[in-house]
Amino acid sequence: MHPDVKEILFDEQQIAERVAQLGAQISRDYAGEELLVVCVLNGAMPFTADLLRKLEGSILVDTIIASSYGSGTVSSGEVKISKDLKIDVAGRHVLLVDDVFDTGLTMSLLVDNIKGRDPKSVKSCVFLDKPSRRRVSYMPDYVGYEIPDAFVIGYGLDYNEHYRELPYVGIIRPEAVK
Repeated sequence: MHPDVKEILFDEQQIAERVAQLGAQISRDYAGEELLVVCVLNGAMPFTADLLRKLEGSILVDTIIASSYGSGTVSSGEVKISKDLKIDVAGRHVLLVDDVFDTGLTMSLLVDNIKGRDPKSVKSCVFLDKPSRRRVSYMPDYVGYEIPDAFVIGYGLDYNEHYRELPYVGIIRPEAVK
């Protein structure tokens, strides 16, 4: 365990099992349909990559960069899109994939943004859900795990762009936050 991690919430095996379950559920829900999977960069890269390997059917992939954190540990409340999609979503089933659903502002904004582009459908999949911090009524369609109100790192989640490489999800030690 990394010295800056206070506690591991989900180890590699737990993550792999839950991702496989989500992949099976999403594959069933979109059976016979083409699906555009949109990875919200950077945090959702590991989760999206693992999820893609568990999906069946015709899958397209694109990325978008949107964030409300900056360099802190608390959402700024302001969402910025700094890289948009390359693939036209009109008439397509779209699945937005993100790492953590915290205040819900980023995902809510992205869902509304995509809906305005005339897709066939828009759903969201998040690896972690932190309901205690919710500031919107929107709820993700697929959720890996619910977590407590703690700042987590690993499996794509970062603090100041560090710790994304950790193969597990853990709570950062308060003294590691500068």
